[in-house]
Parts: sequence; structure tokens; C-alpha cells
Amino acid sequence: MESPDLRSRITDNIVYFARTLRKAGVPVGPASVVDAVAAVEVSGIENRDDLYWTLHSVFVRKREHRVLFDEAFRIYWQSRGLIEKMLAILSPVAPPRGQPEKPKAGQTRVSQAFEAAKERTAEQAVPEIEVDAKFTVSGKELLQKKDFAQMTAAEIEDAKQSLRSMSMPMDKIRLRRLQPAAKGVIDPRRTLRASMRAGGDMIDLKYRKPSEKRPPLVALCDISGSMSQYSRLLLHFMHGITAERRDVHTFLFGTRLTNVTRQLRMKDPDEALEACSDGVEDWSGGTRIASALHDFNRHWSRRVLSGKPTVLLITDGLERDTDEDLEREIDRLHRSCRRLVWLNPLLRYEGFEAKAKGIRVMLPHVDEFRAVHSLDAVADLVSALSGKGGRAFRTDPKHWLAS
Repeated sequence: MESPDLRSRITDNIVYFARTLRKAGVPVGPASVVDAVAAVEVSGIENRDDLYWTLHSVFVRKREHRVLFDEAFRIYWQSRGLIEKMLAILSPVAPPRGQPEKPKAGQTRVSQAFEAAKERTAEQAVPEIEVDAKFTVSGKELLQKKDFAQMTAAEIEDAKQSLRSMSMPMDKIRLRRLQPAAKGVIDPRRTLRASMRAGGDMIDLKYRKPSEKRPPLVALCDISGSMSQYSRLLLHFMHGITAERRDVHTFLFGTRLTNVTRQLRMKDPDEALEACSDGVEDWSGGTRIASALHDFNRHWSRRVLSGKPTVLLITDGLERDTDEDLEREIDRLHRSCRRLVWLNPLLRYEGFEAKAKGIRVMLPHVDEFRAVHSLDAVADLVSALSGKGGRAFRTDPKHWLAS
């Protein structure tokens, strides 16, 4: 039978870990903490993996929480050496420490959550002069340039609000169909009809001009493991556009293609994003761009690519399928739309070079190659879609193919 002191130490460690998760944005309640303590006591742990998956089975209930849990586990247990102490409590011999894992997307949020808990227990006030000096620059300006993957939980909430409130593209295309106008080309039919009403004594010239409309917008969004952090925030951007325009279609793809247009038409953004997560089975998995594009070209292109649409392809271009299949499908997609814009978060790196085979195969078949890692990048995209910004040199795919 366990001693009260042993049970107290196990409970304290798991409680503090749960607080870190909650601060990082994972909904963890008291009931989950009780279940986690009971699970650890019943199953026992012999190594890090046992503890990791025991706590994972209790605390992680959604796909988007996996990254935060993984980073919190690494920082809280492994970096501080608490895992060895826990193993020493529950087993006679603790295994040696392994190699540290590479930093991941949720590192900043989890690190700040841990630091906040540490500062609260230390009861040490931060000097006011340091805080004032840090925030002499506008917080909004800093947020505009910050990478989505390195934002804190509070910054992500602010970014979601900014993405949903962005001014939506107002670009228009000219159609062959004509409409009445005050000036333009003379409309013989309407002119003769008007003169007959006056008995032929007066000829009131009527004019017509080509009608205009906003082109459809189609988004193909990669939700693989390397893209999930960016895709989830960009879905808030697509939700805002869908609320403003009717002819907007959004598709998600990892190893398969899923149409989430209907889910994004929900008024509440949180409900819409939750419905998208529930309807997608391959979130944060692998990537098969060629297979997803083939599925789209075969089953959806005739439905959603009429009316000269603009297509946003949101992916990092890291492909598993053969280059021949990818080139054939991306070429067919390019010829089916008015404008194909590739949004790639890898462009956030200053030293980025288009050396991967998948990227070099896709670049000749896109009209623009843009970054999509921050609010500033999305704002530039909105300006370009609205026709307010010229085509920048670094968005030209030829620039990256020549490098």
C-alpha cells in the first residue's frame, strides 16, 4: 500500500503539469487531474513513454492539443529532470536520459505558460522599467510580424480576431454578358424600344457595358503535421471571407481531400472550426498533394471552378507522391482557374531556396508564390487579391526557379 507522502508527491507533480497545460490553452479540469493520478497509480510507469501516453490518454481530447501536450511534456518533465524523480518513486531503477527533442511549433506557448507559473510561485515582481521598455513599441505592430507558430495562446486569440476582421478582397472581373449603363456602347434594342414608346418622334439613346462580378474563391489547405498550426489560423481567415461572400469554397487535404465549405458557413467561428476538425480524419498526418489535387480535379473542379475563380493553394510543397503525377495535376488545376496563388509558410525563412523536387515541380504552374506565416503576410495577400498591390518581384515564381 502506498504511503501518503508518496501519493502526495505524485499528485503534486501531475497537478502542476496540468496547470501548465491549462495555461498553454489545453482545457484541463480537476476531474481530469484526478483521473490522471489514478491512471498513473494503476498502470505504473517503467519509462518515459509509459508516463507520456498515460497522461496523453487523459489530457488530450482534440487533435490541436497534441502539439501543446508534447511540448509541455518535454519542457516540464524532461528539461527539469522531473521524469527521473517520478521513475525513482514508482520504480527502483530510473532509465538514463535520452537525447532532447527538437523544438516544435507549440514551444513558445508552453514555455510562457511554464514561466508564468514559475513567476507566480517565486513571488518576485518584474521591474516596471523593463516592462515599460519592452512595450514602447506597439503590441499590435509586434503581433503583425510574429510567426503564427511562435505565438502565445493570448496572441493567437488576437490573431484570430484580426484575421476575421480583415477587409475582404473586392476584386471584380469583366464578363461577356452586357448590362444597361449610363455610358458605353449604344444598345440598339433598348434604343428602338424607347423610341416606339414616344411614337418614333424622339430617339433616346440607350447604352450598355460589360457586367462585372466578384470571382469565386477556392482554397486548398494542407493540414499535415508541418502545416496544421498555420492551417488552423488561416481557416479563421476563410471563415471571415465565407461570411462576406457566397462563392467561396474551402477544401482541406492531408492524405485525403475533405470539403469543409458547409462547416465554415456556420456563424460562430469556434463552432465552425470544431465542425471542421470533427469532419476531418487525417489532421496532422502525412501529405499527398498529387492525390488530393487529382481528387479535386476529378470530382470538384467542374462544380467550383466555373466563373474564372482565384485558387489559393496553402501548402509547404513537401510531397510524397511521384513528380510526374504532381506536375500533371498542378498543371490541370492551373489551366482550370483564372489565378493560382501558392501560399507557403517556408518563405518565412530568409535563406529559403526552392531545392525540394516537389516545390520545383509546382512553381512553373503557379501565378504567385507568397508567404503566409504572419498577419502581415495575410494582409499583403488581401491587398494583392483586391488589386491594390502590384506584383512584387519576390512573389514571381521565376525568381525562385532561377535561384
